[in-house]
Amino acid sequence: MNEPLEYPQATGRAVSARAIDRALNAIEAAGNRLPDPAMLFLLLLLGLWLLSWPLSLLDFAALHPVTGEPVQVRNQLTGVGLARFLADLTHTFVSFPPLGVALVAMLGVGVAEKTGFISALLRSVLSVTPVRYLTPVATLAGIASHYAVDAGYVLVIPLGGILFYAAGRHPLAGIAATFAGVSGGFSANFLAPGALDPLLQGFTQSAAQLLDPAVNVQVLCNNIFTTASALLVLALVWPLTDCLIEPRLQRLAVDGDPQKMPVLEAVTAAERRALRAALVTAAVGMIALLLWSLPADSALRIDGRLFDFHAPAMQSIVAFIFLFFMAPGVVFGYVSGQVKSHRDIVRGMSDTMSAMGYYIVLAFFCAQFLWLFGESNLGALLSIKGAQFLKALDLPGTLTLTGLVGLVALLNLFLGSASAKWGLLAPVVVPMFMQLGLSPDPGGIPHR
Repeated sequence: MNEPLEYPQATGRAVSARAIDRALNAIEAAGNRLPDPAMLFLLLLLGLWLLSWPLSLLDFAALHPVTGEPVQVRNQLTGVGLARFLADLTHTFVSFPPLGVALVAMLGVGVAEKTGFISALLRSVLSVTPVRYLTPVATLAGIASHYAVDAGYVLVIPLGGILFYAAGRHPLAGIAATFAGVSGGFSANFLAPGALDPLLQGFTQSAAQLLDPAVNVQVLCNNIFTTASALLVLALVWPLTDCLIEPRLQRLAVDGDPQKMPVLEAVTAAERRALRAALVTAAVGMIALLLWSLPADSALRIDGRLFDFHAPAMQSIVAFIFLFFMAPGVVFGYVSGQVKSHRDIVRGMSDTMSAMGYYIVLAFFCAQFLWLFGESNLGALLSIKGAQFLKALDLPGTLTLTGLVGLVALLNLFLGSASAKWGLLAPVVVPMFMQLGLSPDPGGIPHR
């Protein structure tokens, strides 16, 4: 079991696991040398200040695709530029779109997590799953677990190993399947929008408005992609686990005493009652929302349109996420006995906000970086020049998007934070792709 494994190559030659380990260690070391994402945005901010001065002296012969005016880098190392930056510092931070939406959504998710609603729901689903469908259900549970912040890593991955072992299957296969669902399917979903959707939409809209301030991006802009991603992850993980990974694991003995193997914590009678009450609450809320939105003159519509960006329904997505986690979470807490008074609910919300402290710091520096990126015109210049380069290549849109996926996959090796990655990429990628006719909104952003 402790001997180094050999991984076959396409050429038929075997490469030592030590070589692969050395490559992975090099990637890990390079990633560890990167500064903290918050500090990375601060360094980029300082770099923008320094670059804006010499670049402002150059003529790049670039025309703005919306206004038709020449794009010139604006020097931010002037008294006027520094004074404006300091004057707008607070407003830039508090008006940063991803900040408010993430905090509001997480207030509801935090209550659902702290009262035990999400944990009980996951355990209930996994405990009644037939053996033959254990892999896909465990994978889907991993994909869906990102709604509960860290529940996937803390709860679902260990549960995967326990469930597979209890079903007579190798526990490492269960850990692998759920880990693939949690990490490989992170932010993918097949349910309603999660807390991450409005957060990333805020980055996208801020980036799109670097090119055209009139652009609006819907909160649901990413849902088609994330739903398809969930199905793709499932389609890959299921056969790979059952047909390739688990058969290879049969040669490996389970370490430790099998008698001391942890068991799946059963859903108690009180939790089952609370789950029924919470799910009924969620169902009643969904039906009420559906009935409210159906009439053509519904207050949730604008000019009869429900999915228009300016429609109250679309503007309320974050509020809906908050309510549809908050209400079932509160009901579950009171019925199960986990919540004794309203103070427990407030404490759960406070604990969640405490956990969001790092994100608030990250958002502060990211907001300042994006503001300066737009104010200096460097964002517009990079997107224009990048779009011109891609147009000269005359690549199909599908191939261009595939290249972006490859770039993000490479960046994933060094930068784990989804918000930090998109905060870095969006200011250049979104305006550049808009000029190529590739809109970040499936409804189609009107850009000239």
